[in-house]
Amino acid sequence: MVQKNNQILKNTNAELLDQFNASIMFDKKLYSQDIRGSIAHSKMLALQNIISNDEQKLIEKGLLQVLEEIENGKFKFSLEYEDIHMAVENRLTQIIGDAGKRLHTARSRNDQVCTDFTLYVQEKTKSIEKQLLTLIETFVNLASKHTKTIMPGMTHLQHAQPINFGYHMMAYANMFKRDFERFNSSYERNNFSPLGSAALAGTPHNIDRFKTAELLGFCAPTQNAMDTVSNRDFALELLFNISTTMMHISRISEELILWSSYEFRFIRMSDMYATTSSIMPQKKNPDVPELLRGKTGRVYGNLISLLTVMKSLPLAYNKDTQEDKEGVFDSVETIEISLSILNEVIKTMTILEDNMLEASKIGHLTATDLADYLVQKQNMPFREAYYLTKEVVQKANSLNKDISELTITEIRNSSKELENIDEEIVSYLSLENSMNSRNSFGGTSTKQTEIQIDSFNNWLKEVL
Repeated sequence: MVQKNNQILKNTNAELLDQFNASIMFDKKLYSQDIRGSIAHSKMLALQNIISNDEQKLIEKGLLQVLEEIENGKFKFSLEYEDIHMAVENRLTQIIGDAGKRLHTARSRNDQVCTDFTLYVQEKTKSIEKQLLTLIETFVNLASKHTKTIMPGMTHLQHAQPINFGYHMMAYANMFKRDFERFNSSYERNNFSPLGSAALAGTPHNIDRFKTAELLGFCAPTQNAMDTVSNRDFALELLFNISTTMMHISRISEELILWSSYEFRFIRMSDMYATTSSIMPQKKNPDVPELLRGKTGRVYGNLISLLTVMKSLPLAYNKDTQEDKEGVFDSVETIEISLSILNEVIKTMTILEDNMLEASKIGHLTATDLADYLVQKQNMPFREAYYLTKEVVQKANSLNKDISELTITEIRNSSKELENIDEEIVSYLSLENSMNSRNSFGGTSTKQTEIQIDSFNNWLKEVL
């Protein structure tokens, strides 16, 4: 009885170890990259006379059958074959026999998994780049319709100076352009082939790593096999780039939430991307931007997780790096759907221009223009102009008016020093003139906003 119980315990422990050790249930996502890398490897082996041409053709045909079986849902994944590499190789050998066993010549699962994962990261980097360009185009198109739509520009979430809504949208276009450039830079930096590094020190076989790099679309092979098999910088870069992009998505989401509230009423979100309360039928909740804001924390966690996994690993390969994939897969899926749905939210929302204009008449947004006028036209020291402007603001408050609504008489009556101020000051304090006076490069004037839009449209033509 004791012997039987020990056997049961042994079998249970073995099953537990299989479950703990295996990665097949998540790294099966890399099946197409694994098969693509194996076909390239087989072609190189044949070119180097390590295997025969007939064996290579048989291997390639078998691998394409495995690919078809997986994509048609006929392939059975099992913990018996702990990862995608062993699962594919086992099925290949079942299909073509002993020739399948020759495929693994001159490579290790160490360089194989790094190759698969690098291919995946590179492919996803390019697809995310395309989504970013689509989103940037949406922001630019929206901005082009609102270069004269006045809204309050804010600092500390307090009304500061009048800007146009198109200018505000171009601020986000610039953020997402930087994101695009980060992904693009990472792609170039990481576009090197790990295949042929073997376990950690290369291989005695006469392989051609430059050929496999070419076949897989890499610019060249990596230069140090030991570094290669233990490197996950490419995955960390992807996670960082996604996290930064999600941070930008979270920022626009926060503003969409604020702007759609009754306190702001700057926008109205499409019913397709907002929901009503389950108990209060009059409410429309900004669920989509709230979820986008929330998912940002999720991708931050994935980045920190992989950084922690990698922080103390000695060279070369360690099993710890099996924990590199699930967080990356999750972050990729999160950023892909987030970019897609944010694009639709921006395209379908309604801009409430009149409400933006009315909000711009709260908080004396053109007060700085009065101070600037006194410095430029009256040759007054700025500190003196600053205090005089405060007196005008106090006068406006006493009249329950915004400074942009004061008459010349009211301005003159606000301070003895302004009794003879020129009447042109009234035009300087208008919201439109204030906005357009900021005509320095990168400023909020309609002209400068249009220059930014033209610049982005030219850039988009180059990269699309």
